[in-house]
Amino acid sequence: MLLTTTIADEILEWKQKRRAILLAHHYQESEIQELADVVGDSLELARKAREFSGRVIAFCGVWFMAETAKVLNPGRMVVVPDREASCSLVDGCPVESVREFRRLHPEYAIVSYINTSIEVKAESDILCTSRNAVQVVNSIPAEQPVLFLPDSNLGNYVKKQTGRENMKIWQGTCIVHATFPARRLAESKAEHPRAKVVAHPECPESVLAMADFIGSTSSLIEWCVASDAAEFIVMTESGVNHSLKKLAPQKQFYYVANENCNCSECPYMKMNTLEKLRDCLRNLEPRVELSADVMRRALVPLERMLAVK
Repeated sequence: MLLTTTIADEILEWKQKRRAILLAHHYQESEIQELADVVGDSLELARKAREFSGRVIAFCGVWFMAETAKVLNPGRMVVVPDREASCSLVDGCPVESVREFRRLHPEYAIVSYINTSIEVKAESDILCTSRNAVQVVNSIPAEQPVLFLPDSNLGNYVKKQTGRENMKIWQGTCIVHATFPARRLAESKAEHPRAKVVAHPECPESVLAMADFIGSTSSLIEWCVASDAAEFIVMTESGVNHSLKKLAPQKQFYYVANENCNCSECPYMKMNTLEKLRDCLRNLEPRVELSADVMRRALVPLERMLAVK
């Protein structure tokens, strides 16, 4: 009987040839997550890449995540399946506007969410993730004004949690989380009255007001797995279902469609495919190439964030 070589087999073969590590974000398709060495959120993955001894990082996520991995791993080659896998938050925060704000308001500390371009990171004072944004803002002296960018929902959540009045918030949004309607969440709660609601802080305030737990992608997964509850309404990108069902197969998870596509998927995350992953390992393209200067400057706010406890 002839054995058929699958695309997954090819990926694993090229991975071995390239001495590569495969990193996949929680929002990737299940078949990509199954092949990955590590599945996590963007910063977790970049940190994990530091711990392996190979020479190539294949980053299955979106472009800004691969840029962060390159900054933290400057001696390694970083490739992605699709260069066009971007992010609405990155697109809504051009570096020229950030530089102009800095010129006009030098007294402000610029806190940039990890969902920004490497050029914006290089212009920032400190970075944050959805997991540590509150701690990062609290680490800045209370008298210093803050510009938080680019996600307005996360910024408003942080402002409420910190009680910080001298905080300007950039008006960017995630095309998935920002369009989750509270109306549909209320309908889902009525349909599943025993379910706990977990929500990413990029969701609108009206959605967060109905949540039993608010946290980053990885935090949501951890909370659901540890909870005594058996049912959950999950207000984030539905790719997390792979990790949730793997870690808590006995529990039920429900997802609410957003207004854009009547789904809960990120179109950028779903641009990556097995075929593209195989090709990027084979061709070592598309490759993340960053100037030494921008990497040096972006590393400063990144290291400042990592030092915040």
